Amino acid sequence: MDFKKIAKEVLQIEANELLHADISGIEKAVEIAYNTPGKLIVTGVGKSGLIGGKIAATLASTGTPSFFIHPTEALHGDLGMIGKNDSVLAISYSGESEELIKILPHIKRFDVPLIAMTGRSDSTLARYADVVLNIHVQKEACPLNVAPTSSTTLTLAVGDALAVCLMKKRNFTKEDFASFHPGGSLGKKLFIKVKDLMKKDFPVADENDSLKEAIIKMTEGRIGHILFLDNSKIKAILSDGDLRRAMMSEKFDLNKKAIDFASINPKTINENILASNALKYMENNKIQLLPVIDDKENVVGVIHIHQLVEAGIR
Repeated sequence: MDFKKIAKEVLQIEANELLHADISGIEKAVEIAYNTPGKLIVTGVGKSGLIGGKIAATLASTGTPSFFIHPTEALHGDLGMIGKNDSVLAISYSGESEELIKILPHIKRFDVPLIAMTGRSDSTLARYADVVLNIHVQKEACPLNVAPTSSTTLTLAVGDALAVCLMKKRNFTKEDFASFHPGGSLGKKLFIKVKDLMKKDFPVADENDSLKEAIIKMTEGRIGHILFLDNSKIKAILSDGDLRRAMMSEKFDLNKKAIDFASINPKTINENILASNALKYMENNKIQLLPVIDDKENVVGVIHIHQLVEAGIR
């Protein structure tokens, strides 16, 4: 049995249904959802309910307040979650799902707009609806033409189409998306600053310290660097690399001043710079650690490239 061929046929069948979908109701659906002062509440049973949960999650994360309720739970108290300022997106391929049909009169009693996603324009659900998003398919990918396959794919895709249309309508930006996903990679990229990750406790050497004294302080500091400050301003920095280079010099002497082996006026970074930009700057300049300064150029911390990577900054 050629499973690769079967899989390809399934994808082809479902792709054809997507390409030939009837989206004539999308404009009115977008208008209803956009003008809803409250939430767009999604409901459905079985596989339609599972798809509905994902649609509600997509809507909520892209600027349209939304959540999913199960019709059975709605009949036992959750109808109270639907307010007069809300609208409802009800999903049923047949349009006759018993649990869903039972709550329709109550939804209409609240006088809230109803968007239907159904494969039958003559169904009970369609008759109750203010607008129908047609999810009818000519053929399920199931070889028996019974199991919801093409129809659930189309339902999910139409839900995505509605969400994207609303994003366009609201001029929803990357920054808006990140604000709903502060813990995601995009949120970290757009919101986390250097000051949120910097290490405020760092070793400092006096300019008269010997190299031996500086090495001891550097070891205790455990960041592989030590800073030389002048009234909180950065004067120099001694790194492991500087130390290795010093040891290769004929002039190497542990009793000499450490600052003589340090890098004078090193690069710094402002605490309000985005962490993602700091990572890019450090990678481009092959720097492992940077002193962090405030707007008055006072050193307030240090940031190591490993801190950025471990925090998931990309």
